[in-house]
Amino acid sequence: MQSPVHNTMKSPEQNPADDLLVKMENVSFSHGSRVILDDISIEIPRGKVTTIMGPSGTGKTTALRLITGQILPSKGSVIVDGQNVPELQRKPLFELRKRMGMMFQTGALFSDLSVFENVAFPLREHTDIPESMIRDIVIMKLQAVGLRGARDLMPSELSGGMSRRVALARTIVLDPMMILYDEPFTGQDPITVGVIMQLIRKLNDSLGLTSVIVSHDVAEVSRISDRLYIISGGKVEAAGSPSELENSDSEWVQQFLNGRPDGPAKFHYPARDYAEDLLDI
Repeated sequence: MQSPVHNTMKSPEQNPADDLLVKMENVSFSHGSRVILDDISIEIPRGKVTTIMGPSGTGKTTALRLITGQILPSKGSVIVDGQNVPELQRKPLFELRKRMGMMFQTGALFSDLSVFENVAFPLREHTDIPESMIRDIVIMKLQAVGLRGARDLMPSELSGGMSRRVALARTIVLDPMMILYDEPFTGQDPITVGVIMQLIRKLNDSLGLTSVIVSHDVAEVSRISDRLYIISGGKVEAAGSPSELENSDSEWVQQFLNGRPDGPAKFHYPARDYAEDLLDI
């Protein structure tokens, strides 16, 4: 009988290099002539919460898609748990993906399935465990996100925050080694943001997970992250702990973290001299 549980604990024999679950090294990716990521390197340690931040359209979600093998880099390596993702064949790639959980911005619940059935779906799809065990696992995962009492509701009956929490329960139902969060706080009220933040940190620590968050919500992710990366223009502009970035002497980092409208990232789009433009010289 195939078990949904995967062992994410380190063995005594592992060397220091094994502390990194993901290592993106000198990775580049382009859409046609447009460079999205330009020779970036990102290291994601096991058991920690790592956040990739940056302005919209700078390649944050692209980094997640490279980690899961949905797209391939034009250059560089993406090592996940010792495997170079771009070199994996279809079957081993799918096996690796089973050990990753992905929580999308919208929750991406199946609209015709109840909360219970949404969370149970990965177990029925990827394991052959009996229904009695599926029931117990689903109830435990819903309890972990505070929605055990909502098991019979349909997605149309859920608030946006509840949908995110159901999606999180579904994400952890196979006990993944890593969860990838794509903009988990977008469009949520402050209370819901606080709940989701607490769940990400709590589940990461209690389940021995590794969490990778893509977000531009500086204040929220800084409170729960162990390590931050800021990318812009396809490059890693800064990396470090929240306190290290807060004290960075980089003008660009300070502009981004404090939301300043002008600085290294200019408010005005490049144009000719204003007076000349007005006078049409």
